[in-house]
This record gives sequence, C-alpha cells and structure tokens, in this order.
Amino acid sequence: MKDITRICFVGWGVVGQGLAEILLEQEKELKEKYGFEYKVVAIADKLKGSVYDEKGLDLTKLLKLVKETGKIDTYPGGIKGWDSIQTITESNANLIVEASWTDINTGEPAISHVKSAIGCHKHVVMTNKGPIALAVKELLKMAKKNGVQLRFEGTVLSGTPAINLALKNLAGSKITKFAGIVNGTTNYILTEMEKGLKYQDALKQAQELGYAEADPTADVEGYDALGKVIILANVVLGANLTKNQVLCQGITKITSKDIEDAKQEGKRWKLIAGAELKEDGSIVASVKPLKIPLTHPLASVGGPINALTFTTKYLGDVTIIGPGAGREATGYALLTDILDIHRNLTK
Repeated sequence: MKDITRICFVGWGVVGQGLAEILLEQEKELKEKYGFEYKVVAIADKLKGSVYDEKGLDLTKLLKLVKETGKIDTYPGGIKGWDSIQTITESNANLIVEASWTDINTGEPAISHVKSAIGCHKHVVMTNKGPIALAVKELLKMAKKNGVQLRFEGTVLSGTPAINLALKNLAGSKITKFAGIVNGTTNYILTEMEKGLKYQDALKQAQELGYAEADPTADVEGYDALGKVIILANVVLGANLTKNQVLCQGITKITSKDIEDAKQEGKRWKLIAGAELKEDGSIVASVKPLKIPLTHPLASVGGPINALTFTTKYLGDVTIIGPGAGREATGYALLTDILDIHRNLTK
C-alpha cells in the first residue's frame, strides 16, 4: 500500500456500495489532500457475483450495473466466478474491505475472510461486528505478527468515531465506563412510541423508512447492541467478554403504558448498552431498557441517532452523538480506517 492502494471488496451491499460512491466522489480530493490513490481490483459478493481485474475495475460502470440488474458478474472483462476466499488470496489487492453479512453467533464467513487476508499479508478494514465481537484479540495478534493492520471503526457507531475517540483522543484519560444508545432502530421506535404510536405501529414505520429489517429481531431484542458492547468492552476496557457474560434485554416488552408512566415521572425509556470496570478489575456489562431522567444527556437523543458517553478519570464524562447506521455513514467509517492505514504506512 505504498503507492496505489489496491482494494478488494468482500460483500458489496449497501455499505460496500456506499464506500464505492464516496471513493468516486472524493477521488480528486483524496489524492490532493491526503496523497491517497486507489483502484478497486476485485469485488466478491455471495448474491451479486464476483469480478477481478488486476489493472482495476470501472466503479461507475459496476454501480450502474448493480443498480439495474442486482448483479456484477455480467461486467465486461475481468475474471469471474471466484468465491470470496479465492478473491482475497489470489487477487493482487493489498487492502480487503470486509462488508459481508454479520453472524454474531459464529462470526462466519467473515472470520475466515479476515484470517485469509491477514495470512496473505493484506490489510483489512471492516464493518462486520461478528469477528470483532468474537475474536478481536486473536485477530489483532495475528495482524501484528503478519505486519498488517486491522481496523473496525464502523462496527460500533458506524461513521460516528466511537472507537477512535476512545483509543486515540481519550488515550491516557483512564476510561472506566461507557454507556449509551448504540442502536438507532430501537431508539427510533421508542421515540415514536412516546409520540403516541403503539410498538407494532412504530416498528412498521421503522421498517418502511429502512431503519429496521424485515426481521427486526437483532435490533429489537438487543442482539445488535450486545455485539457492540462486547467490542467496546474488549477493545476499550481490555475485557475478554463473551456474549453469554452480558445481560441482554430488548424493547419488545415495553408497552404504551410504560412509556406514559415514565412521562409522568419525568423520565424517558432508552435501550442503554454499557460496561463498567470495577475496582477489583472485573467488568460488568449489559444491554437493557432503562428509564432515565429527562435531564440526562442521553434523554434528548431521539430518532435513529446514537450517542455514547465515556466516563474518564481526568475528563469526567465525554459524550459523542451522531448517526449509527446508513449507506454513507458506514461507508465513511470504512474510508476513515483506510486513510488511517494510509497515513501510518506513508509517514
């Protein structure tokens, strides 16, 4: 990655295409301002197909093709038919963008993707929570041994820089605790319920707006937030948590009456995810709905917005607020990691 960054996308859905659009739009500025030059040489997607050309692919043509047909394997030219592992290992890419689907239980196939890339001495940036929640320390150790970098800013709050804030800007501040709203879907639903909608109606509205999937289980039962808590606890607080060690409750049991009762108490329901480093060195983590006072910094965060508060020894509480999902926001998270790797390799 010394001169031109040769990028391979593994998974080319909303997030991957979002990054591709940003790269095209910012190509000139990235070169002039950051000295960053790139070409996309490979894309592999389980549903859309795969294509590889060592000289580079035409991103504009590929974005048009996927929009019109939902496929990329009819792209004129290039090698077709490689699976994801073959694309990672045999392409001339030196940076892998892992943006395939998340399996928080096994981490696959993403863990295999990351290990294959690192084993071939290729840098990795990713938005996939599975591998980081389940095996971050192993993967970071493997990356260090192989002389490559692994970045995963987009796994927690998408483009809102929670991990970089904690590890870089708050370095040395002694973070002892974090808590926040890390799932925009549930925050949107609770916000709409407070306006008078019943749970099912608020969920349906969230689905219509694209905030919730057709199967919203991962969001509304707290599993998405669970993965993010594990990542933050293990990466920021130095824990070694597994999902079975974190209390996890979603919002499906909150009723309109619960919402109204909270209003009468001057409080508001939020799905709060957090972890705390105790004096004995243990770490307690949870995801659960809580009634918080309207004076609390997180109480005013409504809709599909995320917010996270880090409690530190020397600065007190530091809160970051911003979008936690979306095509451009998550694509941007990948770009920040790519540029960070580029800076480290060229400084």
